[in-house]
Amino acid sequence: MTPVGTWRSIDDQTKEPKAQVVITESAGVLTGRIEKILKKDADPKAVCDKCSDDRKDKPVAGLEIIRGAKKAEGKDVWEGGRVLDPEKGSDYALRLTPIDGGKKLEVRGSIGPFGRTQTWTRVQ
Repeated sequence: MTPVGTWRSIDDQTKEPKAQVVITESAGVLTGRIEKILKKDADPKAVCDKCSDDRKDKPVAGLEIIRGAKKAEGKDVWEGGRVLDPEKGSDYALRLTPIDGGKKLEVRGSIGPFGRTQTWTRVQ
């Protein structure tokens, strides 16, 4: 039960696969990169033109969208990191929770009391 692995994100509106994200761990800290854009109408050469940090104008394919998440003590939850929505350039507080025996991952991004949760499906 870990977020480390390859995941398929789903578009909230269309319910179609959006991207393939690879989450890795180094010294107890998780990072995640978009490995592949899966959206049918997406530009494979798209850049994060709405990003405001070091990811500005970087290609979306290969972009690091998860940074700094650490395992909460005594729980199968990873928190304290940030998740980026490259389409909006918005950065959110992050919580990752493996569910369904690790086959799915609840990805919650929030700003203050407001947020949304996506469920990603494990590819590997």
